[in-house]
Amino acid sequence: MNFAGVYHRPESEMAYLYTKDIMHIRLKTAKDDIAGVSLLHGDPYSLRSRPDLPKFYTQPTPMKKIHTDELFDYWQLAVTEPKKRLAYAFELIDQSNNCFIYSDQGFIQPTDQRKLNDANTYFRMPYFQDIDAFHAPKWVEQTVWYQIFPERFANGDSTNDPQDTKPWNPNEHPRRQDFYGGDLQGVINHLDYLKQLGVNGLYFNPIFKAPSNHKYDTQDYYQIDPHFGDAKLFKKLVEQAHQRGIRVMLDAVFNHIGDQSPMWQDVLKNGQDSKYADWFHINRFPVTYTPTDNFEFAKDATYDTFDYTPHMPKLNTANPKVQDWLLDIAGYWVREFDIDAWRLDVANEIDHHFWRRFHNEMLTLKDDFYILGEIWHSAQPWLNGDEFTGVMNYDYTGAIINHFIKHELSSQGLVDRLSHQLMLYRDQTNAMMFNVLDSHDTARIMTLANEDDQLVRQTLAFTFLQPGSPSIYYGTEYGMTGGNDPDCRKPMNWYPDAKAMAMHDFVRDLIKWRKEHWQLIAQGTIELTALNDNQGVVIKRRLNNQQLIAVFNTSSEPLQVTLAPFFAQGFSNGILLPKGFAVAALSE
Repeated sequence: MNFAGVYHRPESEMAYLYTKDIMHIRLKTAKDDIAGVSLLHGDPYSLRSRPDLPKFYTQPTPMKKIHTDELFDYWQLAVTEPKKRLAYAFELIDQSNNCFIYSDQGFIQPTDQRKLNDANTYFRMPYFQDIDAFHAPKWVEQTVWYQIFPERFANGDSTNDPQDTKPWNPNEHPRRQDFYGGDLQGVINHLDYLKQLGVNGLYFNPIFKAPSNHKYDTQDYYQIDPHFGDAKLFKKLVEQAHQRGIRVMLDAVFNHIGDQSPMWQDVLKNGQDSKYADWFHINRFPVTYTPTDNFEFAKDATYDTFDYTPHMPKLNTANPKVQDWLLDIAGYWVREFDIDAWRLDVANEIDHHFWRRFHNEMLTLKDDFYILGEIWHSAQPWLNGDEFTGVMNYDYTGAIINHFIKHELSSQGLVDRLSHQLMLYRDQTNAMMFNVLDSHDTARIMTLANEDDQLVRQTLAFTFLQPGSPSIYYGTEYGMTGGNDPDCRKPMNWYPDAKAMAMHDFVRDLIKWRKEHWQLIAQGTIELTALNDNQGVVIKRRLNNQQLIAVFNTSSEPLQVTLAPFFAQGFSNGILLPKGFAVAALSE
């Protein structure tokens, strides 16, 4: 047995309450090293009760191997305990039929009665606290998001256009400083279109007053940018979206602020005598920068910024005054406009204590509020129930893109990577993730796929079967193209040709299917299997009497598949073509 390969961490994603009465217990072991794992579990105080009663450690419960990645096997079991307190250890049988007990005190022999009868030997869940300690609003499980970059979605009111607004042209490659006049009225004008498409969540890039087209350089958090509209118009948008069953999520840029903000201007004017001097990360006074290459600025910067961007000074979010100010801003848009969620920009660079205050404040205002962090790497520290509900799942969807689109990851490599990612988080956390294939920060999926419609459809279908809440970037439903920022921010294509409409109809049908099967996707188990010889991937989803199987052919040769699919591409008479997929009811 590879003892070093065995790992468990209590009160984490490896041991957590799934419902108020049911715990999920996980164990990680070296790949193919362990033949079987059972859980020894029960009330810790029962060990000192009547000696004639059987001890819980004499009644092992088999665990199921639920995932495997390149290095590890992952085992899981759902358990409950009437007394709402749990002691547990793991009984492991290796490939040579040797048996050991893995406990909080390390490895012990199964014959060591003294240690087995000692409650302190075991891992513990001292008491089943309220499940609401981990916040997972149910409406998110049913949501398909649609991301809107407001300046580029639709121009509904030409009277508020910025100076030198360019004609709307979805085929033009925008420059970094271009304006096309998109606004909130344009979104209101197309709410019926979005309802028809089937989306039921809108994620807006920043809408607050700022000089740029992207608005991540905030000037005034309490004001809608005048080129987008005003507070009255935004309130109308939220109300009309809610009437259509569509939730609204705004972008909170709290890591940094724009250099035209009153606070930063006061620092520039008054230096260390400014009342805002400790609102920022200032290295020395006076704070200055010379417009030059960003990296050159960073070498000898007098203050810290977002990235290497001198126009975005970094806020000191550990400062209680800054925290109070940001919390008032966040609460204002919930109280006055009834928004449903915040997406938190550059969330990983902000103080943890602030995010815990933020979490509590938002849930006090709205108990089913959704808090989404922008984190591009493993996000366990933020997903323990006291900060974020979920994160933008770039690691997960990046693996999908690397296999389906870029062909940099084999079928087995994809399964390994996704399995690893799923085991980083609680099951209810996985259901809260924001699954995004393209966005304002990335090249569009159609461009990555070299404008191969079939490949994009296959990738979308695979993503929509994954745990988490899928997101469509505006125009993806029409197959819009675009390289990295700013090219991914072209004006929306409101003049679709037949090819674009075919993609639209596929996305509409995919969204409809996802919403009909949301419970299976959000709460069901997932089994991922790589086909031999890098031919593709099989997904099995199960929840009670709902069961399905999906086969994705990512090879260059046809596959013979024995299925009767109800949703498919490139499938006929038992043959699944390259770039094809087939989704069918599972019968076993």
